[in-house]
Amino acid sequence: MQDLWDFRELVYFLAWRDIKVRYKQTAFGLLWAVMQPLFTMAIFTIFFARMAKIPTDGIPGPIFYFSALVPWIYFSTTVSNAGMSLVSNSTLLTKIYFPRIILPAAAALGTVVDFFVSSLLLIGIMVYYGVPVGSSLLLWGLLLVLLMLLALGLGTFFAALNVRYRDVKYALPFFIQLLLFVTPIIYPTSLVPERYRWLLSFNPLGALIESFRRVAARESLDWHALGISVLITVTVLIASVVYFRSTEKAMADLV
Repeated sequence: MQDLWDFRELVYFLAWRDIKVRYKQTAFGLLWAVMQPLFTMAIFTIFFARMAKIPTDGIPGPIFYFSALVPWIYFSTTVSNAGMSLVSNSTLLTKIYFPRIILPAAAALGTVVDFFVSSLLLIGIMVYYGVPVGSSLLLWGLLLVLLMLLALGLGTFFAALNVRYRDVKYALPFFIQLLLFVTPIIYPTSLVPERYRWLLSFNPLGALIESFRRVAARESLDWHALGISVLITVTVLIASVVYFRSTEKAMADLV
């Protein structure tokens, strides 16, 4: 944290660079941040809610899916970008010294812009369906902080691992794809049989996604599940940073 604070201007610069590169010479620009969850939400609503009749626990389909897709897209994009951040900036690593953890941190910060843009559209969807918007936005912001810490923890771990083992480049998309199915995004938590529901607690992202969904639907949070998620998130973040720092000195030689 001290490194990130001392080099905060570099973090901001790299995050802004990533944003500009991502949308440079694109016809729609920041609209892509809205189009991806919007079209995915439409497909999920048509095929899963209406055709497959997967329940949404009384929540309107668009709110049910969109409120889960906004944090999921942020998480998956951040972990992917952070995991590749060291290798993709190899020339920078070999030329000058700076705390290497800045690169995955900048990746986590750069994708926040997309999250906020998508969240604005979610507010519009909530208003359309008559869901009041108020103090829930504060909880939405707090959940974003937890989501950032989890994404940064995993992204930092994969970034350090990717320097030594380039298999991560191929394993990471597969890992994220599997995580999509074991996280309650397409289906509600209530659809999982009671005797197996405790297994979901080992996936910290599951409780976070469910909390985002409940905030959007103005429902009470499952504080027990969220507390377990916070504990696992902090553990993952600390363990990842410890591993990252243990391999940091050799990164410039390995990359």
